[in-house]
Amino acid sequence: MRIVQVANFYGPRSGGLRTAVDQLGAGYVARGHRVTLIVPGTSYAESTTAYGVRRIEVPSSGLPFTGGYRAARPGPTAEVVDEIGADVLEVSDRLTLRGLGAWARERGVGSVMISHERLDRLLGQVLPGSAARRLADLANRRSAAGHDAVVCTTEFAQQEFDRIDVDARRVALGVDLDLFHPRRRRRNEGRLVRLVHCGRLSVEKHAERSIEALAHLRRTGVDAELTVVGDGPRRAALERRAAGLPVQFTGFVDDRIRVARLLAGADVALAPGPHETFGLAALEALASGTPAVVSATSASAEIVTPACGAAVANTGRDFADGIAEALTLPGGGRHTARARAEEFAWPVAVDAMLGILADAARRAT
Repeated sequence: MRIVQVANFYGPRSGGLRTAVDQLGAGYVARGHRVTLIVPGTSYAESTTAYGVRRIEVPSSGLPFTGGYRAARPGPTAEVVDEIGADVLEVSDRLTLRGLGAWARERGVGSVMISHERLDRLLGQVLPGSAARRLADLANRRSAAGHDAVVCTTEFAQQEFDRIDVDARRVALGVDLDLFHPRRRRRNEGRLVRLVHCGRLSVEKHAERSIEALAHLRRTGVDAELTVVGDGPRRAALERRAAGLPVQFTGFVDDRIRVARLLAGADVALAPGPHETFGLAALEALASGTPAVVSATSASAEIVTPACGAAVANTGRDFADGIAEALTLPGGGRHTARARAEEFAWPVAVDAMLGILADAARRAT
């Protein structure tokens, strides 16, 4: 198949979405398909990834207050797809590119939208709950009608489509089980509890709860420190909040092996984002043999079980309690964390997505 992936919010410092798009694309190429990825850029540019995916950047608009994210315009994106040819589109966007499904249908091209976020939760950060749901339902109906299939990565992500009777498909993402591995751990001498928070420092990620959890632990006599891996528009405010506490901000880490070492070297990983629709950072921590404490209102709660961490309420104190619980797991929870992560393999996700993409391509012809 000629598969064209299109994605917004994809850049040098992107997190889970970029990882998912790249891993899926690499898997498609490995199975003999021709894959092109179209992403936003400042101008037209073309390159080939290490996995053999052709990557094309198209002119795009900067998004204010997002720390550098850009959104591709549908016109230039459609022109590129028209020029290179496609059997099926894989759309990882619900902003400017969601209309590509209808465009593709008119040309006999299949289209599949992957829902990487809960639209009602995102809108709920700026609108009352009922208004956010109504607006999300309207947008989701239009998106579903415009594509041959909608894919969600968790039950949590699927709930807003179930609410409007859209039969979304479920495909769990995977984790790189070789890169993220307990062998990268260095011994922790002494009684110091090492915590790690890995993710973009933006409002919806609520990294301040990791700092609040550390402060609570230290007030109760626990000798703990926190490493915050990542960057974003909230960094300066978070650094002020962490003043006087043993918190290290690494900034953005481009070296994935270093990220893997930081995750493996911690005693507990924290993922307080309440709206995560999969929670790849938490899964990468588990693969590294590190138990995770996550928000009970996020999809990460579907991944993290009591055997490998805790899902808790959205307060710093509750996260501190979850950390204390995780520290009591047999063997530090390392074997059970790794075992849980091994249930999520990229080849399984790739095969499931290829089945859905092939079905969409057949239906379009």
